[in-house]
Amino acid sequence: MRDHSQGVLIVNEHIDFVARKLSAKYSVFKAWEAIAPADQASVKALVVAGEAAFDRSIVSDFPNVRLIACLTSGYDGIDLAWAAGRGIDVTHAVGVNHDDVADHALGLMIAWERGLVEGNQAVLSGKWSAERKTLTRSMEELRIGIVGMGAIGKAIAARCVGFKLDVEWWGPHPKPDIDLRRRGTLTDLAAASDVLFVCSRAERANRHMISDEVQNALGPNGLLINVARGSLVDEDALILNLKSGRLGGAALDVFETEPTDPGRWRDVPNVILTPHTGGATLKAISKMITQLESNLDALFDGKELVTPVTLQ
Repeated sequence: MRDHSQGVLIVNEHIDFVARKLSAKYSVFKAWEAIAPADQASVKALVVAGEAAFDRSIVSDFPNVRLIACLTSGYDGIDLAWAAGRGIDVTHAVGVNHDDVADHALGLMIAWERGLVEGNQAVLSGKWSAERKTLTRSMEELRIGIVGMGAIGKAIAARCVGFKLDVEWWGPHPKPDIDLRRRGTLTDLAAASDVLFVCSRAERANRHMISDEVQNALGPNGLLINVARGSLVDEDALILNLKSGRLGGAALDVFETEPTDPGRWRDVPNVILTPHTGGATLKAISKMITQLESNLDALFDGKELVTPVTLQ
């Protein structure tokens, strides 16, 4: 039965779909609708999309908030130090969609390297002829670089190894459990790669880590694939490098500003763009909601949170 003293606020309108499920157990409110003062006082948890910039001023209207629960695995939109200073815990989704993101990343690589998008357009436009045959690189000759070897990076690596590809990686810290060569620097990895997968967690310190220098190291025959966060890539440099041919191509599922302005990409060559759908599968969303509920249950039952984010 729903407990009216256990209030939950949905902060981001695009995750409104969780409200119906949570309403069976909690009093659920929406930040874009009017909320009475008594209901504001009942709110103990904020449910957010962790990758979206969190407006800290919202907490002033909800004095009893004790938890910011991220539906998603990312939590880069949350200032963890600020939350900790206010006695507010943060949770996020763990281990729910890394395989789906990896599948999407491999799909982008195959689509680019084998010319699937161009092939589809050729057939539909009537430009396919017996005399004109498009030749592409064989997958087995590709050298793969993976930036960040967390759950997504490991899942991509496993798939690439399954394709019998040469895989190397770079991250700020060695990982003895990773049986793949770690390059000394990110630029070294880019220079040694035909395809560079960006899989790192976004932090203030690594904004634009895929810099102009890294992009130029990847070079005119290289493909950049970003399935992590748009902030990791210097997008202005990326567009200039694609237009000039200093970078061969880019396949992006994430952007610096989302939704991205389509006009920004209209005259940019050699791109495949998808609308941040890498981890958006029915199975993953179901897992996210289940994990979200488990954290809310723990909060209201006075138990240990299931997937807390710790301040490093």
